Amino acid sequence: MKKRVKIHNSEIKELIGSKPHDFPKYATQIINLANQNAQGTRPAVVGQMSDLIQEFTGSSIMEWEKWYLEKYPDAIENASLKISNMVDNFRNVINKIDHNMIHEWVKDLVIIKTFIGLKFQEAILKKTAQIFSQNYRLANPEEESKGIDGFIGENPVSIKPETYKFKKSLQEDIKFKFIYYAKGKDGLTIDIEEISHSFEK
Repeated sequence: MKKRVKIHNSEIKELIGSKPHDFPKYATQIINLANQNAQGTRPAVVGQMSDLIQEFTGSSIMEWEKWYLEKYPDAIENASLKISNMVDNFRNVINKIDHNMIHEWVKDLVIIKTFIGLKFQEAILKKTAQIFSQNYRLANPEEESKGIDGFIGENPVSIKPETYKFKKSLQEDIKFKFIYYAKGKDGLTIDIEEISHSFEK
């Protein structure tokens, strides 16, 4: 006898007495994507499900549906409207997406965003140099072997993630300044406090 048995969602629905809905191919993916953008099933719209199901004292899915709809009578429709409006937005744009647009999207992802994500040190050096009206350059291999990533004016700097701040305190004899960065969805945040002391008059 198998000791590990997987029960798929479709079977769970049947086991608890829910009739499975036969969605067309790709439909659930599109609706799910629209929901992510519309935020239709956020707690503000439909309630905090993990709390509500604990509050519910019944046992069957029919009891849960009745209980939930008495508590949130408009939630399903409000969520549906949000998602429906987003699907309309998708419908309006889908015919504008041609091969050329897809080609540019793939190029942006594979070439540009990969490079920005992995080779952003020069952007940090350049931006920091602009702030202090200085020149900059990337480190050569010999300088890199010493932990230097580049120079702002004549000042060697190392570029590290913000989490490195805690590790740095454990090290001694560091003769250059650090620029720290944090990555976000929309770019980088840099901390240039250390290097700023080099240019204060």
